[in-house]
Amino acid sequence: MSLIWNASFPLLRLKGRGVRVFLQGQTSADINAAVIGEPMQACWLTATGRLRAVLEIRLDSEGADVLILAGDADAVRSGFDQVIFPADRVRLGAIRQQNRIQELTTDATAIWIDDADALPQALAQSHPATALEIEQWRVQEGFPPGPGELSGDTNPLELGLADRVSTSKGCYLGQETMAKLVGNAGVKQQLRTWRCLEAVAVGDRLEHGDERAGVVTTAVAMGDSWVGLALVRRLHLEQIELSGPADQILRLQRPRAFQGCDD
Repeated sequence: MSLIWNASFPLLRLKGRGVRVFLQGQTSADINAAVIGEPMQACWLTATGRLRAVLEIRLDSEGADVLILAGDADAVRSGFDQVIFPADRVRLGAIRQQNRIQELTTDATAIWIDDADALPQALAQSHPATALEIEQWRVQEGFPPGPGELSGDTNPLELGLADRVSTSKGCYLGQETMAKLVGNAGVKQQLRTWRCLEAVAVGDRLEHGDERAGVVTTAVAMGDSWVGLALVRRLHLEQIELSGPADQILRLQRPRAFQGCDD
């Protein structure tokens, strides 16, 4: 029996003939390649490439629904509203809630359902995951980013979200910085999963010898040990162990979002 993540997320409705063009310029994914009715994940960035929100966008014949999977929904709506002009042919609706279901397996497809809808037959025998089970799964996946990872100082490539960033679609908000990072600049840090036999707290500084090596961004108790996420500096990405502030030993692994990728 599989576990499912059944939760409600804020959703923003955009209507009008210009919605696809507008979202193409405001988000990191190639919206022009989106298929009507199929959710596409994208990032909403600052002009300097900092991650502000992770979105799921579903286009239809009249516009698009934008589900905020991680980040501040009010900030997304306000940010969109500030850059919509009459010539864009886009109308911005109110934020509402949308139910979303996903199996807790790698690469599982998310399903949006209405309150009155029954679970899809394929998931009828699934078991709803607890909040702790969801958080433990999120740590293993490294996705979606939580408050510690969405700090306002991180970019999608540091968090393993490269597949949500188009390198070929042309100009969009934050594109110039993304192009530099994908090219020669590289990232200054990367997300790692960790496990420790002793308690570790969000914000704890990690060290390798006498050098600052990273910072803890998520910490979750799991039985007799702790697991979590940390942003590790580029020079220390190959380390398999780092030390916490009380000499705790944290064993590091790449989250699944980074497995098979080069640093």
